Amino acid sequence: MRLIARRYLMAGLLVWVPILVTVLVLRFILDLVDQILLLLPPPLRPDALFGFHIPGLGAVLAVLLLLLTGMLVSNIIGRTLVGLWEDLLNRIPFVRALYNGVKSFSTTILSNQGNSFKKVMLIEYPRQGIWSIGFQTAGDVPQISAHTGGEPQVCVFVPTTPNPTSGFIMMVPRSQAIELDMSVDAAMKMIVTLGVVVPPAPAP
Repeated sequence: MRLIARRYLMAGLLVWVPILVTVLVLRFILDLVDQILLLLPPPLRPDALFGFHIPGLGAVLAVLLLLLTGMLVSNIIGRTLVGLWEDLLNRIPFVRALYNGVKSFSTTILSNQGNSFKKVMLIEYPRQGIWSIGFQTAGDVPQISAHTGGEPQVCVFVPTTPNPTSGFIMMVPRSQAIELDMSVDAAMKMIVTLGVVVPPAPAP
């Protein structure tokens, strides 16, 4: 009887735990995005207009803001304004480095060009005989390769678990980095779940 009850309890947890975690994460994201509504004048905020809080309106405003910005920078006038704004930021020492770094990162990640975060790599880290999963961010770093014997160095980002937003970048000789037949989504699931969710074996 105890084994049956335990089995039913585990089956119920397997159903409800993913649902509750997903709801909590989505709620956190919506509450965070709703802070965008603070950009509106107080009389025009939904809480003041409707008399109660409607979750998710911040996400709608964010999407509209992104669409309007995209439409604006798609013409010559918008690109000119953005160029003037970037020229102003480039005159501020600390802000210049921060803005250009974030812009380069966003351009690399969000664009369809390049191979960043499109290849899952297996490297020996933190020591020989122990392997870690990472993502290729650069196929070659010429300046580093010139100082390490001439062999192309692959730049690999090794994320931490269960928080993949932090991690380390490793310069690994291309001959020592193994490209896996694994999708980025499958590798990310494995990292976030502490290795519990393992991708299936590749087809022979």
